Amino acid sequence: MIIVGVVAVCVVLAVLAFFVPRLSRHPERGTQRTLGLGSRAGSKAPGVLGRAFSKPFRSSSKAVGRSGSAGRRARWRMPF
Repeated sequence: MIIVGVVAVCVVLAVLAFFVPRLSRHPERGTQRTLGLGSRAGSKAPGVLGRAFSKPFRSSSKAVGRSGSAGRRARWRMPF
């Protein structure tokens, strides 16, 4: 269920970044901040569990950043 939510957020951010690149930065940063909170909370667990609990949030944050930048990059490559 969480994977579907992250994928949906990535798609929405990519579309938003394509159509309104400057306005897409605020939602992207807000989403990354929220995922960062989850990562920090997960890393409080001891040892290997801390790394295991925080990893999904870190990778989701990277995916959100990549989808936003990909939308903006595609926008600037358009010929019109």
